[in-house]
Parts: sequence; structure tokens; C-alpha cells
Amino acid sequence: MMCGKEFPVALAMIQPEPFPGSFRHDGMPFEEIVAVSLKEIEMIQANGFDGYIIQNRNDAPVRQQALPETVAYMTALAMECRRKYPDMIQGILVNWDGVASLAVAAAAGSDFIRVEHTYTGVEVGYAGMLEAQCVDICQFKKRIGSHIPVYADVQEVHYEQLAGKSIVDNAWDTVMNAFADGLFLGGQSCEESIEIIKSVRKRLGSKIPIFLSSGATGDNISEILQYYDGVSVGTWVKNGNMRNPIDPERAGQFMEGVKTARKLRDNSRDEERL
Repeated sequence: MMCGKEFPVALAMIQPEPFPGSFRHDGMPFEEIVAVSLKEIEMIQANGFDGYIIQNRNDAPVRQQALPETVAYMTALAMECRRKYPDMIQGILVNWDGVASLAVAAAAGSDFIRVEHTYTGVEVGYAGMLEAQCVDICQFKKRIGSHIPVYADVQEVHYEQLAGKSIVDNAWDTVMNAFADGLFLGGQSCEESIEIIKSVRKRLGSKIPIFLSSGATGDNISEILQYYDGVSVGTWVKNGNMRNPIDPERAGQFMEGVKTARKLRDNSRDEERL
């Protein structure tokens, strides 16, 4: 269960237009950026999504430490989204800064943060090396007295991992040694994603929430959510390009698959009780 909502939950990626101060910002006033994001949230709520993750995906390129203005604008946006849609799950993902994500979430009263790149380990991306943030995040969390759950991606598929550990060992390490409250996992295909979570569940058990990190579509989500506790969808509902707005038709189609998955899981639970 997440924020009173039964698993599996469906979240959409809300990726606002570039913020002032970022390389790609073209002069759009911040008030307009907020208005566009609120309209998207209104649409996904109407289609039945449980919540959303706000990610400054369009503030590219970025290093691992977020700019002060990014933290300020993300906080202001998150607070307004929270005020307007208090019953929806709200996650925060500041590229690629987990401490900044937690700072925004604490100020806005968000439900969780997602650390997509390097909660543990070391990765190489277009801007260089990204290093583990778990120590800094845990220390900051303790310092401010936060109980906001930290969900961490394990071996995110789009960056190169500089480690020899298997994804199963890395998942165990992320929870048991780095104290993540939940995980995001995924493979290059639906079949690989299912094999990964089966293997991770054998090692970690069923108590840790695990969300699909990438690769969800309207065609595979009903099968995927037989294994995962939730999903955050972006690319597919944006017609293959994360810079596009969410397509309402695809959002509706995606949620039809989620509804099918929920029925199948309910039927499975009923059979287990018999």
C-alpha cells in the first residue's frame, strides 16, 4: 500500500518545461510552466492515475548536484501541485540529486522521492561520472527528521554501470546496506523485467515495494503489474519522446491495462484464500 492506495499503483512522469536558469529555458515564465504541469496532472487524474512523479527532465544538461534555482523552482511547483491535488501520490525526482529531491519533498509534503541515478554504486553518463548518494541522503534525512520514503533505481538501464555486481546483489545492497525504502527495477524488455523481479524477490522477499522503472506500455502493463507493485510511465504515454506532453488517449489506454492487472491480482488473491 502507498499513501492509502492498494498496490499496484500507476504513476505518470510530470516533466515540466525547462526552468529558468537551465540551458534549455527559452523564456517561458515560471507561472506558465506551473500552469502546464497542473493541466497535465488534471488530465492524468481524470484517466485514473494514482499519482505522479515530478522530474525536471527538461533541464538538460545537468550534473549530479542540482543548481539552487532548480531546487527553488521544483519546490514551488511541487507545493502548488500538492495544494491543487492533495489526494494524489506525489513523488519528487530532481536530476540527479537525491539530497535536493529530499529537500524539495520535505518542503512540499511529498509522499516519496525517487533517486534514479546512483543511490549506490558508480555510473557513467553524458556529463561524466555519477557516484553513490546514499550516505549523504541518509545523513540529510536524519538531520531534518524526515520520514519520507526513498525509492532507489537499481542499475538504471540507460547509463553504464561501473561495477561487477549482479542486479540482484545490487538490489540487496541498496536495501540492506543503504537503507532504501523501495526500489525501481527494469530491463530492456518485458520478459527481462519479469525475470529480474522474480530473482530479486527470491533474495529480498515480498515486503519491499518494487516499481517498474522503464519499458511500460499499454500492451504489456497488464502482465507487468502481476509482478511489480507499481509503475511510473513516461515515454510510452508521450508517444516515444520524453519531451512531448502526455497524450490523453495513450494515458487512457494505459490505465485500461492497469485496471485489467488489478482485476487479475484480485482474482489471484481470492484463489489463494480458498
